[in-house]
Amino acid sequence: MPAEDLLPIDPSSDVPPGYTEDQRGVPGGFMADPDVMDTWATSSLTPQIAGRWETDDDLFRRVFPADLRSQSHEIIRTWLFSTVVRSHYEFGVLPWGDVAISGWILDPDRKKMSKSKGNVVTPLDLLEQHGSDAVRYWAANGRYGVDTAFDPGQLKIGRRLAIKILNASRFVLGLAATDGEVTEPLDLSMLAALSGVVREAGDALGAYDHTRAIEAVERFFWAFCDDYLELVKTRAYESGPAAASAHAALRQALDVLLRLFAPFLPFVTEEVWSWWREGSVHRAAWPAAERGAGDPAVLAVASEVLGQVRKAKSGAKLSMRAEVSRLTVSAPEIELVRQAQDDLCAAGNVEEFVLEYGEVLATEVHLG
Repeated sequence: MPAEDLLPIDPSSDVPPGYTEDQRGVPGGFMADPDVMDTWATSSLTPQIAGRWETDDDLFRRVFPADLRSQSHEIIRTWLFSTVVRSHYEFGVLPWGDVAISGWILDPDRKKMSKSKGNVVTPLDLLEQHGSDAVRYWAANGRYGVDTAFDPGQLKIGRRLAIKILNASRFVLGLAATDGEVTEPLDLSMLAALSGVVREAGDALGAYDHTRAIEAVERFFWAFCDDYLELVKTRAYESGPAAASAHAALRQALDVLLRLFAPFLPFVTEEVWSWWREGSVHRAAWPAAERGAGDPAVLAVASEVLGQVRKAKSGAKLSMRAEVSRLTVSAPEIELVRQAQDDLCAAGNVEEFVLEYGEVLATEVHLG
């Protein structure tokens, strides 16, 4: 048996002390053990091997014990247990602080994928067809502790999301890069809502709940594109302090959103980041949840009113740019609506805007 200070050794090529290579396999010489130890012997040492135990003491001190072991549920009693035992008897500590237990990837019929069943989907074709971000997006929607069915539809959603990030970024960065302050109530409201998303996504990732994090970021992003961008588009194309407020808010939001999306859609976020920022988005700090002076309710109520205007135009089979001769809004908190009134009129192409008190939010949309 080799002394500890000689480890690690490769019996097929290393020579024990006191012998020479020409004595391998001859009488009076030595021979390597011919058996292959096909067990969890080395797998149970993955934290040590990854940390270069006994070969790089500085690295090992910095990475062991590790933070996280991620693995599937069917090897808890083998891989997880064996790793814990080896670490306990060698170092007297647990090998990591947390374990993330995933499930299996199932085929569309919810059967476990395996080569023997012939239902394995290899990723190469998916990567070429949908892109790496789309595949990663699908994987990020798989929750810990449960099996995840393979769903091509999720890949399409991921690709659509990546393309939307590109298009929305082109719009934002195509506007004037002014140094104005964010002063308009709707802009401040959007940034306040985004701050809440930063906090929610950060808390979720801190709890290893990556699925809740991407859901929160994606939900805000689609509302940002569908509602906020439409509400401020007219003002953003103008000039003056109100337009400068929109420009500043849009760029602040884009900066934050790229960092929030980066763990899930690493390639498209890196591409957009390179258009206007130095370095890599993946080396940028996680955004701070700065509450600011805005009220998220302003954007929420403006989005609701805009949605009702769109519904009326759609029901009449009219273009979204069709004129609204009069829009009457009843609301319990009139001031919230009033703060977004100009942007609502611009986005809905409203000629006359009437605001009155009501116990619930309601609208009357007169077209043409």
